Amino acid sequence: MGAERLWAIVGATGTGKTSLSLNLAEELIRRGRAAEIVNADAMQLYRGMDIGTAKIPLAERRGIPHHLFDEFDVTEDVAVAVYQERARATIRGILDRGADAILVGGSGLYVSSVVFDFRFPPRDPALRARLEADLDELGAAALIERIRDLDPGAADRLDPRNSRRVVRALEVLLQGADTHGAALPEAPVLWHPATELVGVHLDRAELVERLDERVRGMWRDGLLAEVEGLRARGLESGPTAPRAIGYAQALAQLGGRMDEEEAVAETQAFTRRYARRQVSWFKRYPGIRWVDAGTPGIRLLDPLTS
Repeated sequence: MGAERLWAIVGATGTGKTSLSLNLAEELIRRGRAAEIVNADAMQLYRGMDIGTAKIPLAERRGIPHHLFDEFDVTEDVAVAVYQERARATIRGILDRGADAILVGGSGLYVSSVVFDFRFPPRDPALRARLEADLDELGAAALIERIRDLDPGAADRLDPRNSRRVVRALEVLLQGADTHGAALPEAPVLWHPATELVGVHLDRAELVERLDERVRGMWRDGLLAEVEGLRARGLESGPTAPRAIGYAQALAQLGGRMDEEEAVAETQAFTRRYARRQVSWFKRYPGIRWVDAGTPGIRLLDPLTS
């Protein structure tokens, strides 16, 4: 198989990326090549966010080293640039050990930041502080209108409910950039030349059914209790974790703002919408090879060795 490879197993939530990554790792090991798995799911970076993120338990990792799970407290903010640096350092270490690295996850910006020559605009703390003060005084909608004057396309991509991204977009634009920096480059270049991009596909009707059942299962498996425990650890004060799909709705239920039926239904709707965005993001990856859910690891390797 030649030099050590970086594999990226991507796709919508619920398509079976975790299972495929484990099967691939085992097949690589069977063929004499060590393999280690690196997380690229933004919410699985947080300690204690297990049920709502479908994080693979330690007992189910088949003895394969896993990295970048449970790295941060729910009160911390994990900027993509921070993740990029840590993930690339982890992957370099794996490759230096003579093993293949398998990056697996569905957070498109996080995956892209690792596998492509993806650079982030500079930060200006003083400007950021002024913009956050404007946010508190005027609201996100007013900041988006300022963005629209500078970059209408960036304004159209922003969600006013995501105030952190709105502030970051304006911070970048006011420093002279022509984009808010949260998009795949027009002609992406691979960071590691021996990279295999694999997208996991599932029929849409089957995926919707699977996602709806997964959400119901989260509540059956104790998501509310998990969120109650995380609240005691400061979940609601975190800048990112409390907005995660499922966790935001569980917090609303615990706070009496939703009943369980409403919380489950909203989580299902948001999860389906998120899955559509994931598919659209990864479809733009040049050279990606799409496989059906449940594909054995051997199928990924055979085209490279035949």
